[in-house]
Amino acid sequence: MLTLLDRLIARHVLYSTLLVLNVLVALAVFFILIDGLKDYGKASFGALALVKYVILKQPQQIYDLSPIAALIGAMMGMSTLALNSELTAMRAAGVSVARIVGGVMKIGLVFATVIFLVGEYVVPVSENLAQTGRAKALSKALQQKSSGIWLRSGASYVNIGEVLPDLSLLRMNIYDFDKNAHLRRQTSARRAAHDGDKWQLDDVRESIIVGKEAVQTRHVAKEDWRSELTPDVISVFAVQPDSLSIQQLDYYIGHLQQNNQDTRSFRLVFWQKICMPLATMVMMLVATPFVFRQIRSGGMSSRVFIGIMLGLVFIIVDRTLGYFGVLYALPPVAGALLPIGMFFTLALVLLYRASRGL
Repeated sequence: MLTLLDRLIARHVLYSTLLVLNVLVALAVFFILIDGLKDYGKASFGALALVKYVILKQPQQIYDLSPIAALIGAMMGMSTLALNSELTAMRAAGVSVARIVGGVMKIGLVFATVIFLVGEYVVPVSENLAQTGRAKALSKALQQKSSGIWLRSGASYVNIGEVLPDLSLLRMNIYDFDKNAHLRRQTSARRAAHDGDKWQLDDVRESIIVGKEAVQTRHVAKEDWRSELTPDVISVFAVQPDSLSIQQLDYYIGHLQQNNQDTRSFRLVFWQKICMPLATMVMMLVATPFVFRQIRSGGMSSRVFIGIMLGLVFIIVDRTLGYFGVLYALPPVAGALLPIGMFFTLALVLLYRASRGL
């Protein structure tokens, strides 16, 4: 149950965390806007499409920035209690360091749970809408529904069932039209891969319309196909691990394994998403020792600076260990848990020293 002490701590920590998160997201909006401006004015990607793209990208930014916001917000919230002598009064009344930290962890659990739900249910939808909306506005695709991805290559229309991480294509259909917009040939391929110059189609079936009624069919194991559609264009529609939910990642990893694809980056993101609530709470835990060690001093700006530096260190360690884990085939769960374990150990050491007055 939440006591009066818990509510006091929660109010200060949550207010500061949300304030920091708003500032960080505002900075992220600037960089997303700069990225979107590169395509501004192309095709139908105008002001409305740009604004829609920026708005739809925000849930992903909130999810990614939440651990840093939790770290800095916990520092600021607890520092406010210290500067108002409320933290000193708690200690003088016999409230232990562990009890105060427990109050921080309770609100941390609530905040981490909300962010987890955002990442699981809001981010996948918003990211898909952002990417497909931008692609449609730029005329890179005509349609992207359950029927697959539709693109145009000259007088041909191409339907792609799926784009794999290595940018090879599954369930591909090519419809060739003449100058009178009459369908003349339909080619289907089970799989297609780009060799740097052309597409190589596997298990090709072709139907050619001769005259008004006759249709000739043929079936070959392999065939080359030259097109202005390059892997760079196709990459827009490749599945990005960060935009998938945990359930979607679990299903997609199994699907990639069936297609002999490398799943290490997807498995790493899978475990990182599972561990995200834990990472957020550990960030709050790391923040508390710095407040206890400076309980009688001011220096709010110095604590915010420390929080920013620790947040950057966490991001660097997390990305570096994840990258090397994928590169050297380390277990993805280790790549996700090692940074959290390191910062958890740091927090315990600092809390021990703070409780001893060191």
